[in-house]
Order: sequence, then structure tokens, then C-alpha cells
Amino acid sequence: MSISGMTGFDRAEGASGAWSWAVEARSVNGRNLEVRFRGPPGFDGLERAAREQAQTRFQRGQLTVGVQARRSEGALAVRLNLEQLERYLAIGAPYLASGRAGPPSLDGLLALKGVIESEDAVEDPEARTELEAAIGATIGSALDGLLAARREEGRAVAGLLAGFLDRIEALVAEAEAVAGEQPGLVKERFARRMAELLGEGAAEERIVQEAAAMAVKADVREELDRLTGHLAAARQLISGDGAVGRRLDFLTQEFMREANTLCSKSASSALTSRGLDLKAVIDQFREQVQNVE
Repeated sequence: MSISGMTGFDRAEGASGAWSWAVEARSVNGRNLEVRFRGPPGFDGLERAAREQAQTRFQRGQLTVGVQARRSEGALAVRLNLEQLERYLAIGAPYLASGRAGPPSLDGLLALKGVIESEDAVEDPEARTELEAAIGATIGSALDGLLAARREEGRAVAGLLAGFLDRIEALVAEAEAVAGEQPGLVKERFARRMAELLGEGAAEERIVQEAAAMAVKADVREELDRLTGHLAAARQLISGDGAVGRRLDFLTQEFMREANTLCSKSASSALTSRGLDLKAVIDQFREQVQNVE
């Protein structure tokens, strides 16, 4: 199993008796797990079911679960709202009495808003429980499909991350090759500076001592070693599974810290160039890490 991404979509449908429904589940990147639910009125238990099922499958991402449910028209419970009808008749009575309006027709009255009511709710508690359980199972199917879509994205992202790590490794090797020039360059630079300040009176022994102290400060072996260690840790995370996005994000910060120090210690344009290239690739790596759960 590979790492998982955080974006995806799936749709699942179901039916039971006179009811049919469709569930859509989608997700985008997010630092934590956030579940938003939209469902039909009267099915209060579905939101809890959606949240609980999402929490068993995901650890990060902004999830939206939408449920649309309808009962076939032949099974709809229809009733006449007499109270609403009487209100309309009372409002129109003065106009009829004054002759400003004619008697209303039956079809006109029945077409008024609220006179005819269709009842979609399930009155029987046991039937409601069974229906919500069936819709809840479809929610689970949609979330399973979303999980598969996110894992597919994760496989694609893992390939990109592996490519960036290979490039970082190559740049670290190049930096190691040119880092050996640091002590000589530091000594030469320091000797030139001492000559400018003291002329020919600068003692060779002092130049060597001071240059050695500066070379220690300019030593980048620790940074290169830590970069190599971070590479191994990143590859191990990518080859595993689970929610590794936070740890990869932390490693990215460590990568960038070492690359910045490498540039600040550089005494040559060649090493600086490798450091800048490292920073560019690490930034590309970071952008893709934001897609990892």
C-alpha cells in the first residue's frame, strides 16, 4: 500500500422500496480532518453516520458528503391543509363581497402554495431506522470509492516525490565533490585580505592559523551528512503507508534549513550554485508534500 493523497471524488447510489438516493463524497487538501455534510431534512442520523465513517478512513483533508434522497411520486403521502385554505378564502372574501373578484376555481385554490402538502418523511420509527441504515451503507460505499481515489493520487504523488529526492541526492553528491575546495579557497581569500591590511608583513604561520579557524566555520560536511540522512528518512516514509504528510512536511523544513546553511557557508560559486539548485528542488518537493495525507 502506498501513501494517500487528499483530493478525490466518488458517487454511489442506492434504493429501497419507494426510496432512492445518491451519495457524493469529495475531498481537498486540509491540515486536519474536516467533514461537512449536506443531507435531506428529516434524516438527522445520517450526518453522524457520515462523520463516524469518514473518521475511520481518513486522518486529514476537507471532506464534503452530500446525500440526495427522494420517494417515488406514487408513494408520496398527500394531504389537504384546510387551515391554509381557509386563510386564503378569508383574505379573498372582501374582494368577492365588493365584486372586485370572481369566485375562485377549485384547481386554482389547490394550486396555492401550502394548500396541498406532500410528506416525504418516514413516520414509522422502525422503517426510518432501516432506511437510514441503508443510506448509511451507501455513504460507506462512496467513502470507500473516495479512499481509492485518494490512494490513486497518492501513488502518482509518490512517483513525483521520488523523482525530486533523486535530484536532491544528485545535487548533494555534486556539493560534496566541490566542498573539498572550501579550505583552500578560505586560506587564499584570507591571505589576500591580510596582505591588503598588513602588506608583506603578514606572517605565514598566522595566515595558516586564521585560515584554519575560518575553514572550520566553513565546513559543510555536517550539513551534507544531515541532508543524506533526511533523504533516507523521506524515502522510508514514501515507501510506507498511513498519514505521513505531516512528517514529510517537517522533513521538508529540515531539508531547506540545511540547504540555507550550505549556501551561507559557501566559499565558492560552484557550491553556492548547488545550494541554490537544492533550494529550488526542495521547494518543488514541498509543493507536492502538501497533497499527501
